[in-house]
Amino acid sequence: MKYLAGVMTIFAALVFTAPVQAAQAMQSFACEEGDGATEDKLEEIASKWLKAAKTMKGGENFKVSIHYPVVAKMPGHSDFLVVLTAPSFAEWGIFWDGYKDSPAEMVDLEFADVAVCPDSALWEAVEIK
Repeated sequence: MKYLAGVMTIFAALVFTAPVQAAQAMQSFACEEGDGATEDKLEEIASKWLKAAKTMKGGENFKVSIHYPVVAKMPGHSDFLVVLTAPSFAEWGIFWDGYKDSPAEMVDLEFADVAVCPDSALWEAVEIK
């Protein structure tokens, strides 16, 4: 009986001390290119935005990527996606709470000169290992 109790104690300790895998927050923006937009210009402004975002509380660990369609594009869909990845929803929320009048919001005005992103979606991303 003591052996069983010991095994159960070890099992319980392993179960309750297993690392908690927090889900990432991913926000995707469906964007349309404006006049004079180029991939280089879009990437330059996105990089500038990310640098500004990383100076803000909650944005220190953000990642940004731009997704361009390669093979096919259906009429009525966006020209490209901008994807913002935060390590957690907590960091995502802290960042967006301080967004108004922030350095990142100022860069958004520059981005509006080359593209418009009228639609977005917030995703929970769980990495599979």
